[in-house]
Amino acid sequence: MTPTGFVSEFYPSFWWIPAGVLTAALAIKLPTIIRLWADPMLRAVGGLLVLACAVFVFVAPSTIALVNRVTGVPNISAPWVYSLLTAFGGSCLLLIIAWRNGLSDRSAQTVRATRWVVAVYSGVIAALWVLFALADAPVERLRDLDTYYADTPYMREMILLYLLAHTVATVITSGLIWNWVRTDGLDAWLRWGLKFLGVGYAIQLLFDAAKLTAVAARWAGHKLDWLSTGVAPPIACLSAILIAVGFILPHAGQYLHDRWRVRLAHHELRPLYLLMRTANGSGVPFVLRSTPELRLIRRETFIRDVLLPLARHIDDDRRQRSYEAALALGHEPGRAKALASALAIQDAVEARRRPDDGEGGCEPGYDPDTTDLLREIGAVSRALRRTDDLLAVRARTRDGGVRVAVPGAGGPLSEKAERTKDCTDHGDI
Repeated sequence: MTPTGFVSEFYPSFWWIPAGVLTAALAIKLPTIIRLWADPMLRAVGGLLVLACAVFVFVAPSTIALVNRVTGVPNISAPWVYSLLTAFGGSCLLLIIAWRNGLSDRSAQTVRATRWVVAVYSGVIAALWVLFALADAPVERLRDLDTYYADTPYMREMILLYLLAHTVATVITSGLIWNWVRTDGLDAWLRWGLKFLGVGYAIQLLFDAAKLTAVAARWAGHKLDWLSTGVAPPIACLSAILIAVGFILPHAGQYLHDRWRVRLAHHELRPLYLLMRTANGSGVPFVLRSTPELRLIRRETFIRDVLLPLARHIDDDRRQRSYEAALALGHEPGRAKALASALAIQDAVEARRRPDDGEGGCEPGYDPDTTDLLREIGAVSRALRRTDDLLAVRARTRDGGVRVAVPGAGGPLSEKAERTKDCTDHGDI
C-alpha cells in the first residue's frame, strides 16, 4: 500500500491515538495536580498536556470540518491549529527553561529568555491571524492545506511562519534537554523522562522536515504532497506519545517506585511479624481500606512494641557468639549481625514461653540496649527467611563458637553479659 493509500484508510487514527494517549497522561497526572495545586510546575505540566490534547483534537479532519462549518469561514481551522502548535512549541520551551533552572531562579538571563519566548511566540500567533485575514483561501482543505495553498499569497507566508516557529522551538528545546541529560546528579526517573522527551522532540524535527520538504517541492514545481499527508501524521503521533511519556515518567515513575518500596518493606517484615505474633498472641488488627503506608507503619509499630519487652530475654553473649560464627561462615558484617539478631530473637521467644521464665525473671535494674535491634528490623526479618543460613550459624555457634566463661571458672564476663547470663541462661542450643 502506498503512503497516500495508507493515510486514506487510517488517517483519522493518526490524530485520535495521540489525543487519547495525551488525555490518559493528563488523567494520570490530574489527581496529583489537584492535590498539589500550589506547585506551579505541576500546573504547568498539566496545562501543557491540555494544550497538546487540544492540538490533536483540532487537527483531526472531522474537527476541522466542524469548526469551519460552525464559524462559516472556510479554512479558519488553519490559523487556529497553527496557533495551537505555535503555543505548544513556545510552552514546551518555557517549561524546559523553568524546569531546568527552577522556578525560584530569577536571574537576568532566565528572565530575559522567558520574556523573549513569550514575546516572539505571541507575535508569531498574532501574525498568523493577520496573514490569514489577508489571504484568499475559499476552497476548504481538510488534509492537505499546507501543500494546496503553498503558492497562495499570504497563505504561503502563514504556512512557512508556523513551520519555522515550530522548528526553532523544537531545535532549542531538544538542545536544552540533551544538555540537561548529560549533567551529573540527575534522578534516574528524571533522566529517563528527559530521554523520552529528547527522542520525542528529535522525531518532531522529522515532522517539520517532511512538511517543509513538501511545501518547498510545490515552490519548485514538484509534487511531494505524500510527505505532508502520508509521512508527517504518523511521525507526529509517535512524537506526541513519547513527549507525553517524558513529561509524566519522572512523577509517575517516582510515585510507583515509592509505592513498590512501601509494599516490599511491608512484605519483607512478614517473617519477623509472624514471629512476634507467636510471642504476643495477637497481631495488627485488620482495617478495611487502609493505605499501604499506614499498613507498613502499623506492622513496624507492632514489631517494635513486642520487641521492647522481649529484649529482656535476649542473651547478648549468645548473640555475640552467633555473630562471630556467622563471620566465620563467610557472611559480611551486616548480614552476620542480622543473622545473629534473628537467632537471638528466636531464642528469646522460646525463653519467654517457658513457665519458669516469666516477665519478672530478669533483674529489676537490667535495661537492655535495643537501639540497633529496633532500627534493623528489616534486615532481621529478611534474615529469618534464610533458614539454611540460620541453621548453619546455630550449628557453628554450638560446635565451634567460643564458650561463655562462667564466673569463678577461669574466665571473666562483662558486666552486661553477666546480667544477661543471669537473666536468660538456658544452655547452648
